Amino acid sequence: MDHHEDESRGGSVTPRKQDDEEAVARLEEMKKSIEAKVALRQSNLNPERPDSGFLRTLDSSIKRNTAVIKKLKQINEEQKEGLMEDLRNVNLSKFVSEAVTSICDAKLRTSDIQAAVQICSLLHQRYKDFSPSLVQGLLKVFFPGKSGEDLDVDKNSKAMKKRSTLKLLLELYFVGVTEDSSIFINIIKDLTSIENLKDRDTTQTNLTLLASFARQGRVFLGLPLSGQETQEEFLKGLSITTDQKKIFRKAFHTYYDVVAELLQSEHASLRQMEHENAKMLNAKGELSDDNVSSYEKLRKSYDQLYRNVSSLAEALDMQPPVMPEDGHTTRVTSGEDASSTAAGKDTSLLEALWDDEDTRAFYECLPDLRAFVPAVLLGEAEPKANEHSAKTQDQPSELAPESDQGQPTQDMAEVSAESGPLQEGKSTEKGKDKEEKDKEKVKDPEKEKGKEKDAERKGETEKEKLKSLEGTNLDALLQRLPGCVSRDLIDQLTVDFCYLNSKSSRKKLVRALFNVPRTSLELLPYYSRMVATLSTCMKDVSSMLLQMLEEEFNFLINKKDQMNIETKIRNIRFIGELCKFRIAPASTVFSCLKACLDDFTHHNIDVACNLLETCGRFLYRSPETTVRMANMLEILMRLKNVKNLDPRHSTLVENAYYLCKPPERSARVSKVRPPLYQYIRKLLFSDLDKSSIEHVLRQLRKLPWSECEAYLLKCFMKVHKGKYGQIHLIASLTAGLSRYHDEFAVAVVDEVLEEIRLGLELNDYGMQQRRIAHMRFLGELYNYEHVDSSVIFETLYWILVFGHDTPEQDMLDPPEDCFRIRMVITLLDTCGHYFDRGSSKRKLNRFLMHFQRYILSKGLLPLDVEFDLQVSCASLYTLSYHLV
Repeated sequence: MDHHEDESRGGSVTPRKQDDEEAVARLEEMKKSIEAKVALRQSNLNPERPDSGFLRTLDSSIKRNTAVIKKLKQINEEQKEGLMEDLRNVNLSKFVSEAVTSICDAKLRTSDIQAAVQICSLLHQRYKDFSPSLVQGLLKVFFPGKSGEDLDVDKNSKAMKKRSTLKLLLELYFVGVTEDSSIFINIIKDLTSIENLKDRDTTQTNLTLLASFARQGRVFLGLPLSGQETQEEFLKGLSITTDQKKIFRKAFHTYYDVVAELLQSEHASLRQMEHENAKMLNAKGELSDDNVSSYEKLRKSYDQLYRNVSSLAEALDMQPPVMPEDGHTTRVTSGEDASSTAAGKDTSLLEALWDDEDTRAFYECLPDLRAFVPAVLLGEAEPKANEHSAKTQDQPSELAPESDQGQPTQDMAEVSAESGPLQEGKSTEKGKDKEEKDKEKVKDPEKEKGKEKDAERKGETEKEKLKSLEGTNLDALLQRLPGCVSRDLIDQLTVDFCYLNSKSSRKKLVRALFNVPRTSLELLPYYSRMVATLSTCMKDVSSMLLQMLEEEFNFLINKKDQMNIETKIRNIRFIGELCKFRIAPASTVFSCLKACLDDFTHHNIDVACNLLETCGRFLYRSPETTVRMANMLEILMRLKNVKNLDPRHSTLVENAYYLCKPPERSARVSKVRPPLYQYIRKLLFSDLDKSSIEHVLRQLRKLPWSECEAYLLKCFMKVHKGKYGQIHLIASLTAGLSRYHDEFAVAVVDEVLEEIRLGLELNDYGMQQRRIAHMRFLGELYNYEHVDSSVIFETLYWILVFGHDTPEQDMLDPPEDCFRIRMVITLLDTCGHYFDRGSSKRKLNRFLMHFQRYILSKGLLPLDVEFDLQVSCASLYTLSYHLV
């Protein structure tokens, strides 16, 4: 045990050492940067500008200067050296203003600021009129004037431009390109103007600019400086007077107080809106789109303002503002946050709507029927030429199958739904009369009537044949319904049904779906998926089925008898599945649940719990229904506590409640390991296999052995966390490393023997997998010649006799515990086949007699131990001789 503590203490030294080295490296880098700034500042304060004679020797052509000026619009760290070399070789005396314009128009990133500073320093040291023009050009970003030429520029782009320009101006001041600190006073006065608070976007931008200025220019505010003495001496040399520092501090603190009050006011408005939303949710169960959008807008504005104000407070070394908490509010957003009076702040709302990707795909990724089925079959487009004939053929075909089945009530419903066939009969007769009148002029009326009757008989015969064929196909399709127990099968059946689509077919399908066997609850999700898929093109399928389910629920709930519990559960689970497909509205589910809670007895308890088990978790995780569902769950638990429920119903209620709203648990803290340790674990637990063992061995040899030996030993001992079949690979690695580090192999053997003894001393059931893995590891170490046979036999006898004839025998090796037999079998299966000759064979024969006596002392063995023993007997002929 002490050895493990030494390992853990030894393992924590390396990260601390690495952190110290990184800190030293950062300080050295900062020191070099400050020294470079000091040297650049000295050169800028006392520039040795070349005379006009030298400038004449440089290239002053318009073509070359224009090319260089264009490059100034794209300043970055990669092109800095080449651009500076071009600037040294050209004469920009007549193009200074153009160069200033290009630099002011350049879109600089934070990483490009230092490159721009060096380029500006080079131009400042060469041209006298460059610095004043540059400062005036950069200030136009903050004071654009009344020209309005930048009104069309995106606000986001303007904010980014101001941020990069402010950073550039500060760096130019620090390196001596400009020595006028009053320009920052004017900028800060403009940013902290109270007039800007009227525009919320401008306020957010100004807060970010002020926080950036406070972090970069702490010397202007008189804030304490952190870092090397070189940095302090460098900043103290700047020409910032005490009065100027007071002006800066006053402007920042005054503005901070104003925005803090604004934040408090917005927080109060947000809470007021949340109170109103809570009342509306409790009254109606949902919010209007306008309320949700207005709350969402106010919430985002408040969160952004709070972040920016906190950032400014941190930059000023002040405490961030603390907002008063109000536990009686209800947040309603489009999915980011929601909480209720009863539920409080609930962590499950941050979870995904579905438990896994397969479930989400099942309920949300429905097949597009328009991609598989022609639009004509879906009823979305029909040929106009055959419109009349299609109607006349549909009417008799819709009634024929139903009348054949002997369902007069359904026939009457179909007749009323289709506005009656009499009208079509009349229209048909009118069409016939018109045709007869037209033909009477040419042919004899009696002959025409005879021919028409013959044609009618033939047409009816053809219709009957066609109808019988369609009915046969539909019946065959409906017979396939109970076998659709997978997503692919139900999707294929849905597509097949579209080729038989008609109004009567849809009614027969809905009836078949509604009459799902009450014991086949596993079919409900697939039936609901079929309804949801068809409802994208056939709205009447979902509406008919939902109406039938609601009517059945109301009938069963109002009957108030204790019969047909399976039918009630099938009905409510069907409604719940349709809710998850968003076919059944949430209001329907809540009305069903409320009806059960109003009479919370007998079967109503089962119905309510089944509804919650089906779609309660979905409604609780949905942002628009989480508040109402949380209230329903609290009512459910209060009823459970008030009513004297039997144990079965009490367990049902608790299971349903915690399925919807799991108890809060603290998040598991993942262990943070140094990158080197992570690489070792990757090699041993992920990359190691038969084909990569040589690569893993080479990589382990490359490690800094003094730093990694202790952790490597620790990982080698965790063989139970890897694959059982790869334990021999760990033993092979031990053999490979022993050629270069003898002490490591010895330490591995010592640790394995110590772990085996520890397992015998504790005899913990939870350690059995670990103990078996260590026995296998010991046997593999013998196979790779790191352990003598004497150690193996001592371990075998040790397993048999440890703890016997002691007061702790009942705890260490109870009579009914056969785990030590399994340990012996594991070790003999691993390395026992080598004990087939000489002294090892005699030792094994002697041990097997003791082992047989130990087995007989256990009495009747469990079947799994007896089977393992027989397998081991078959593999070791010596063992077979003594025990079989």
